[in-house]
This record gives sequence, structure tokens and C-alpha cells, in this order.
Amino acid sequence: MHQRPLRGTFRPPGDKSLSHRVALFSLLAEGTCEVHSYADCQDCASSLEAVRRLGGTAEPSGAAWRLRGAGGRLRSGVDIDCGNSGTTMRLLQGILAGQDGTWRLDGDDSLRRRPMERVAGPLRQMGARIETCDGHAPVTVHGARLRGVEVALPVASAQVKSAILLAGLQASGVTRVSEPAASRDHSERLLRAWGAAVESVGEGVSIRPGRLALPASFTVPGDASGAAFFICGAVIIPGSAVTASEVLLNPSRIGWLEVLRGFGATVTSTVEREIPEPMGRIHAATAGGLKALEVPAAVAPNIIDEIPILAVVATQARGTTRFREVGELRVKECDRLAAIETELRRFGAAVRAEGDDLVIDGPTPLRAPGETCESYGDHRIAMALRIAAQLCDGPVAIRDEGCAAVSYPRFAETLAALTAGDGR
Repeated sequence: MHQRPLRGTFRPPGDKSLSHRVALFSLLAEGTCEVHSYADCQDCASSLEAVRRLGGTAEPSGAAWRLRGAGGRLRSGVDIDCGNSGTTMRLLQGILAGQDGTWRLDGDDSLRRRPMERVAGPLRQMGARIETCDGHAPVTVHGARLRGVEVALPVASAQVKSAILLAGLQASGVTRVSEPAASRDHSERLLRAWGAAVESVGEGVSIRPGRLALPASFTVPGDASGAAFFICGAVIIPGSAVTASEVLLNPSRIGWLEVLRGFGATVTSTVEREIPEPMGRIHAATAGGLKALEVPAAVAPNIIDEIPILAVVATQARGTTRFREVGELRVKECDRLAAIETELRRFGAAVRAEGDDLVIDGPTPLRAPGETCESYGDHRIAMALRIAAQLCDGPVAIRDEGCAAVSYPRFAETLAALTAGDGR
């Protein structure tokens, strides 16, 4: 093998989803909070900058960040650059919809291609005044008086659900959101912990208008999606054994662990803290004899970010693996379904898209492509390809590999430390 096994312990960067929410929710909260292990990535920096632009306080405090709640008293008439962060843009629509003023939300070329009507439409049902550009950014939000409604989302989406709940916090009456399948519940947990009247019933969640109060301190667990790249790598790279420490173990974020176990992987998780989010350790070691499996459509919403690296694992499993109904991959930072198919084929993998299904035949020895691979500027594609490269017998070049910094700024350093056997 050209590359060495992965061995050691690492802590992934602070969880992106929670970092975004802690920062953005402070716009509607009172009090001051010291936030530790905030995600040090470009996306979450966009949320911090949005907080500052809107009149909140987000300033460094040693190794932490100090947030001072704006209490819903937001600066009007400002433009917000959301960079590449769909979470920032979508959640801000829910926050700003019930405020006094007008705001313009924009982002980079990638973000401008991502759909925004899926957020704006339900918010308009509540009385929001939101304009999109043919369904995309830039988005203009005119503050309005909102009313509680019942919204049935056609596609499970934690970002859309969160935007509606944030608007519901400012609306008259009760707001209810239901989904065809349960999506990530970080917003519900955090809103409840900060004093909101949130109730979860079946596949739905409701919220009543109210105020939020910041805790004195908050520690962001390590990002589960970031941990997935090295945990999956350890499963397929011979001789590997790695442990991710202080990682988020929210059940809605670790569906990919169940998929790995379905492949026959040797992987364990241990919860060491429960409130407000479960946090602990994940350990994985190389497992021979991986077997293919079918991943049902109901699982897709909670593993959508991990499918690029799970697809790499599938290339090493015997039989045909099928990820059902993963069309949501088409509207991420790039068309990830097409990217996975195109790039893993460069490595010699048998990968194809059948409608909205991703199908992979294995096991297939991966070989170094004779040409530069494309990341498409997508951090998860770049990191998945780099893990795939660990199975090759020669060097692999990936264009714009630095885009991994969007979610995992020290990805290359962590990989180097784990291949050296001392972790980071």
C-alpha cells in the first residue's frame, strides 16, 4: 500500500450545526455566553459575522467566543454575506421574518445555486414577506407580523424546520411543523434548553412565542460528520484503529454509524455526557469481509452529509450497495450524486446513479487516477476523495482540495497525524 494505516485519537472540530445555531439563536436571546470549541471553519465564521452585522456581539475571549444576546433588537437595512453557508442564509430568514426592518441575504456562486423557496414558501404562510431571485439568492426579507400555522414539509429538512421554528418563536399562536421523516433535532434541543416552549410529537414539533435566555457557558461537541471521514477510513484501510473523542452522539447525527455496522464494520460509540446534547467517543478498526447492504429512503435525511464517504466504504464491500432516494444530494454545495459517480469511477469503482438512487458494486481495488480529481469546490467531496486516495498505490491530486476548510480546517493535519500513528 502507498499509504499507511490510520492510528490514534483525534478530536474533530466543533460541530457545525450546533455552532451555527448557538451564534444565530443569540440574536433572539438575552444574556451573555462563553462558547467553547466553536467550529473554526468558514461556514460558521459567516454566522458570527452575520451576528455582528445585525447588532449582536461575537468577540474572541481567549480560546472561546463571547456572545451577547441581541434580544431581537436587530440592526435594519444591512446586507448579510452568508458566504457558502446555506445554514446561515436559511436560518436567518426565520429570524428576520418577524423583525422590524429589511435585509438582503447573499452568498457565493455555490450558495446562489441552492434552493431558497423551500424556506421562503412556508414562511410566507406565516405572513412573512420574502423575495427570492427565481427561487435562489439573493434573498430580501421584509420584517412582518407573523401568525402561527401548521406546516407539512414535503421533504425532511432540519434547516427548513429550524427557520420555521425561529419564526414561530416570534409569531402569534402556536406553530407546528411536520415532516415525512424525522430530521436532525438540534434546534428543538437548543431552543428548549434556552427557555422556548417546544414540544415534539410523533414526526412533528410545535413552538409557542416566547423569549430565549443564553446560558453562562456552552461547549460545542466535536462534529460527527467530520469524524465520519476518519472513522470510515479506519474501517477500510488495513491495519487502522482510531478513536474520535468528545464527539457529538445525537441519534439524529450518527445514522452513518448504523450504516457502517450494516456493512459489518467494527465500530463502537460510548456516551460520556447527555445534556444538552449527548457527547462521547467513537472507536473504529479495520474490518475484513465487509458486505453490501441496501440503505432505505427513510434513513437518507440523517446521513445525507456522510453519503460521500459511505460511498467510498461501499466500494470495498462485497455485493451491490444501494442508497435509496438520495436526490437531496443534487442540491448541496455541488451535485454530489453526479460528483460521487464521476470521481469514484476515476478510481476504478463501479458506481452509478439510477434515478435518485446511488448504486455501488464491490469490492473494487481503487487505483490512483491518471488525472487530477475534481472536488467541485465541495468540502465533503474533497475529503471523501482524499480518504479514497489512502487505498491507492500512488499519489492522487485533487483540485481545490483546500475547500475542506469549509467544515474541517485541519483535515490535512489530522490525516497526517493519524497516518504517523500519533493522532491529533
